[in-house]
Formats: sequence, structure tokens, C-alpha cells
Amino acid sequence: MASADVWLPVPPAEIGELPEQFRYIHWGGEEEFPADPADCVFYVVPYLKGQAVAVRPLAHMPNVRVVQTLTAGIDHVEPAVPQLPRGALLCNARGVHDASTAELALTLALASLRDIPSFVRAQDAGRWTPGFRPALADRTALIVGHGSIGAAIEDRLGAFEPSAVHRVARSARATPRGPVHTLADLPRLLPEADVVFLVTPLTDATRRLVDAEFLSRMKDGALLVNVARGAVVDTDALLAELGSGRLRAALDVTDPEPLPADHPLWRAPGTLITPHVGGPTSAFLPRAKRLLRSQLRRFAAGEEPENVVAAAG
Repeated sequence: MASADVWLPVPPAEIGELPEQFRYIHWGGEEEFPADPADCVFYVVPYLKGQAVAVRPLAHMPNVRVVQTLTAGIDHVEPAVPQLPRGALLCNARGVHDASTAELALTLALASLRDIPSFVRAQDAGRWTPGFRPALADRTALIVGHGSIGAAIEDRLGAFEPSAVHRVARSARATPRGPVHTLADLPRLLPEADVVFLVTPLTDATRRLVDAEFLSRMKDGALLVNVARGAVVDTDALLAELGSGRLRAALDVTDPEPLPADHPLWRAPGTLITPHVGGPTSAFLPRAKRLLRSQLRRFAAGEEPENVVAAAG
């Protein structure tokens, strides 16, 4: 592997000490490739550059052994896995975005419950608008997708004194705080929840998971917080509930995305929208660099990398 290349979206000198046996190539998604992709054995996908950029070099990488995303979700790269060399591994960035995404999830929930957007509009107009608003305290929360980000949300929820927190994931298991239920338990859990956090990855099983039936089971006045992927939610079904005023939503992700300026979701009552900013914060780079150093050291030592989510067969 003396001449094997590692493609990085961050300048190698900024990452810190890396294994010496690789040649490090900086590529941030530019049109021209900086080196021959056929020499690449470890490819780190450029961050926030879209699916077309992410997968473009893969067709020219017959020797790649690891494809590493810097996102928790891998739906933008996963369709290319069948075209990878046999045995090549796809790894996600589990742990990199836990803190920042959990922060935003709680920010969205609190801002929506306490009606912060209306206060901002009132401030712009010079109006004083006191009154009672809902609190997160003494409410029931439901976390749909209890991976590392879902667990990080629960870690922070405790400080706000919810009356109960329920957890749902792909498979049932026990945690120190209580059981994790499966998706099959949603019909029973949804009517109890005042705030539903969506943190699940986008898969065939979760695409449009939040459909008209899911939303109809949510209690009147409940809040849906989506920091997962926009396509987890059926946008038309959500618009119907928001338009009636029965539910509220705080969304960091939408379907479609970016949301067109004339889309009705922008003007739906009870809706707070942020432009997919759960991950890109000051917390990102230090954690991403730490992950890359660890993954490349394992790769150099002949060990399997962490966070493997798929393998080319």
C-alpha cells in the first residue's frame, strides 16, 4: 500500500497526524479530479456537496476499500454500493453530529413550544405580546430513531423535566433509562406523545413513515420535530394536519429540499423551518478530524474500520 491514495475533503495538514504509508489527496468536490481515482483505496465523501458529487468518483475507483461519509445518514451514497468493488465498506460518521444535532432538536422543540418565532416577529414590529405558552416540562416525548443522535437528544431532554420519554428504533432493546420499542409499537405510543422527535435514518422502511395514519394518531396540539431526513415525512399529509391547526411542526429537513420559495410548507400555520443545519456547526470539524484519524489508523493497521453500515457484495 506504499503508493495507495486516500482522498480527503479536508486538507491533510489540518487533520493532524496520519499514517505515513498513504498518499493524501485533497478533493472537495471540484470538477477536476486531483489525482487518478483508480489509485484511491480510502475515499472520504465531500461534506454537504450533494449526491451527484458524492458518488461521481466512485465509478472510477476500482481499488477503493473504504468509503467514509462525514454524515450520519448515508442515503446519498448507499445507491452506489452495488457498483463498488466486492468487499468495499461504507462507513458513516456516527458520533460526529450527535451534539450539534441534539442541540438543534431541542432548540426547535423549545422555540416552537414557547412560540419564539412570534416573539421575533413582534420584536420587529415593536409589539409587546405577553401570555402563557406551552413548556417542555411535564410533557411526554417520543424519540423515533434511538441511535447515537436519538440517545444524545434524550441525554439533554432530562434537564427540561419531561414527564416521560419513550424510545423507538428498528429493534427492541433495553437501555439504562428504559426500553427501546420497535416501529410496530408506534400506534400505541403516538397518542401519548406531546413532542415527537424524528431521528431515524432514511431507509425503505422509514421512507414516508410519517404518513396520514401516523399523523392521525398524534394527539391534538402535538409537535413534530424532524431532524432526520425530509422524505421520512409525507409532506402532503403533514400539510393537511398543519393547515387544520391540529398539529405543529419544527423541521430542519423537508421534502423537497431545498424547499422552493413558493412551497406551501413555508406558510403553513404552526411551522418552524430551518435549512438543514443540524450538523454544520463549530462542533463538526474537530469531531470529523478525530474520526478520520481513528479510521485511517485502523485501516493502516489492517483492522476493520468503525461505523460500517454496508458492504459491497
